[in-house]
Amino acid sequence: MAIGSGLAASIGFAAESTYGTYVAPTRFLEYIKADLKKKKNVVQGGGLAAGRIAQLGSRRVVTSESVEGGFELEVANKGMGLLLAHLLGSSATPVQQGATAAYLQAHTVGDNIGKSLTIQHGVPDLTGTVRPFTFKGCKLSGAEFSCKVGELLTMSLDVDGRQASEVETLVAASLATGVAPFHWAQMSVKLGTFGAEAAVSGVKGFSVKFDRGMASERFYAGAGGLKAEPIMNDFLKVSGSIEVDLVNKADFADRFAADSATSLVIEFVGPLIASTYYQTFRFTLPMVFFDGDTPTVDGPDVTSGGYPFVAQLDGTNPLVSIDYISTDTTL
Repeated sequence: MAIGSGLAASIGFAAESTYGTYVAPTRFLEYIKADLKKKKNVVQGGGLAAGRIAQLGSRRVVTSESVEGGFELEVANKGMGLLLAHLLGSSATPVQQGATAAYLQAHTVGDNIGKSLTIQHGVPDLTGTVRPFTFKGCKLSGAEFSCKVGELLTMSLDVDGRQASEVETLVAASLATGVAPFHWAQMSVKLGTFGAEAAVSGVKGFSVKFDRGMASERFYAGAGGLKAEPIMNDFLKVSGSIEVDLVNKADFADRFAADSATSLVIEFVGPLIASTYYQTFRFTLPMVFFDGDTPTVDGPDVTSGGYPFVAQLDGTNPLVSIDYISTDTTL
């Protein structure tokens, strides 16, 4: 019997071969919270009926259903590859580095058609029974990564799914050992020419947001009220914000004032794996523009502020890429 609280909860994932077709989870991750939910469209039928003063329950029907919500977790030194591939639409595979135990996953953005997940959320009731809620045809439609002074690197993922089910058996969670989060003390921020970015000072935190516009209401006749796989129908948007103290005016304030582009690298480097290869989680955005702000003074404290940014194509490199070095030999 499990603990009758969230302490016994679990979340597991598996890549689907066919959109919306269940695959038993094989990847389990520790997570902070999840709010994946079934969404149903209910229509009450019935009309005037010779004095009947209420509607019949038999005329209530569910005309369509889907899944919405998301989940939040720490970005760790193991196990992130599957989620990164589905978020970015990446085809990356782990590449061994220098005949060591280190493997690089180089994720770049692309179309996410054909990439869907089965997600199973184990939800404990108060009797200690963990109830399996299985969500099929899940596509990652957006995300936010963030880290501030003294905090861990976290990511929140938005999910658009096809169908929720409670008939599948709960798959027992098998969690990896040796998992550790990336965190503030491992973080650096670099700006400059792409490929030659240099570390800057004064950064107190950041966020990076992914917004993948998709046609997610593809409900067609003959599908039993279930949607067809969402497809991209808008430009991919990557934006964010950096919180800084005014240490060097040229780094952020001058670039904002001149509306000049820069390459942005946000990097977390953890312990050594082997040779010269360290646990790494790195965002590279080859062209960003800062949208604010002119430095202002608000009392006797140090001068600080936020610099929202937007990523755009430089015409040569991917809009954004994530390099992930770990000991994972598979996604």
